Amino acid sequence: MRIYFGYLVLLILFPLQIHAQQNLSADELFAKARTAAFENKDYTNSIVLAKQALEKAPDYTDISIFLGRVYTWNKDPESARTVFEALGKKNIQDEDYFIAYASLEYWNDQYSKAKEILDKGLSFHPQSEALLLLKANVNYADKDYIESEKAIKSILAIDPKNTEANSLAVKVKEFTSKNAISILYNYSHFDKQFDDDWHVVGISYKRATPIGAVIIRGNYANKFAQDGTQIELEAYPRLSKTFYLYVGGAYSNDVGLFPKYRTGVSLYANLPKSFEGEIGYRQLYFSNSIWMYTASIGKYYKNFWFNIRTYITPDNKNISHSYTGTVRYYTKSAQDYIGFQIGTGISPEENRNNLLENETFKLKTFKIGAEYNFTVQSNIFSVGTMYYNQEYLPNTKGNQFDITLGYTRNFRLFYLFFFIKLITTESGISFFVV
Repeated sequence: MRIYFGYLVLLILFPLQIHAQQNLSADELFAKARTAAFENKDYTNSIVLAKQALEKAPDYTDISIFLGRVYTWNKDPESARTVFEALGKKNIQDEDYFIAYASLEYWNDQYSKAKEILDKGLSFHPQSEALLLLKANVNYADKDYIESEKAIKSILAIDPKNTEANSLAVKVKEFTSKNAISILYNYSHFDKQFDDDWHVVGISYKRATPIGAVIIRGNYANKFAQDGTQIELEAYPRLSKTFYLYVGGAYSNDVGLFPKYRTGVSLYANLPKSFEGEIGYRQLYFSNSIWMYTASIGKYYKNFWFNIRTYITPDNKNISHSYTGTVRYYTKSAQDYIGFQIGTGISPEENRNNLLENETFKLKTFKIGAEYNFTVQSNIFSVGTMYYNQEYLPNTKGNQFDITLGYTRNFRLFYLFFFIKLITTESGISFFVV
């Protein structure tokens, strides 16, 4: 009896509900459609409500744009295109229309069409940060890094604290600097642990390729009053819009100053809301292998970049930990920043990694430092300092002071050939450049 009564109530109320909905204004139906989409993620119902609203107000542009967006979210690109193309025939100039339409094509990997839409939108709204940022992302995804960088520079000229633009600028810079030669010098002084100061010099060449940067580096070290060399190769292949890899290896015949072998792999992810994450490993081989597992999380916020990284080294007895926190403040570009670091333990990326051979990394280490990077045209200069307080023997601590100086020159490949020709000619060696 109760079931029949329930059906009777539904039969009475359902027509009333439909009648009430039919009497709603376009704005009221639009509000309901937005609630269904944003709060309930009920895109099917949202589409129905948006269509009802358009029946009452066919020229209500905001509802049409919203309907196109919901079709996009509902993974119905053809219906979304039908809505946006109809709006285009009306010569719509709303900023939101171009953002919604270009986003549809961007998310469906139709980069040429997305660029066409964005260029038209920017002709009406040249100062639109949203359109410029989308253009930067589309060109980055399409591997047109020069155009992506131009869009980023336009955004930062309008708003230097744009978080997403600063985040993307760092990633794009790895590809726009096609070629770079760098030299890095590190000086270390110990008050107790070692009698002799350490000197490390590294010279590297980086080449940006369509799939990512490749770096070859040669290192010279003078440690314990002994000389040694090391060769390194690193690559940063890009896997997708979201993921890219770090792959690195090194070899040295001067074990003790450097590990004999070093390998490393990390998977990086560009996460929503300007976050980024990493997980990977590093392996150092002296007389035995040391395996270290790493993870990090980073966040861009306006002109700032925050990062926390850990290295975890398991063995048969315990697990050793290393933690480092980094903050950078970008001043005018991806290569201009002031940075600060604080942490514990030894990182395999440090020039002190040869200390890992004797497992002193399991003793307590505190470090704090700062760095400053700045550019002058195509030249990048860096200066950094780091202080370490290391327990190098149980209950025995010593201090270490580091100074690091760096210089990088970005250039096109033509200038590299020209530079080689000048050097070889002056030395009397014949060299022909085609």
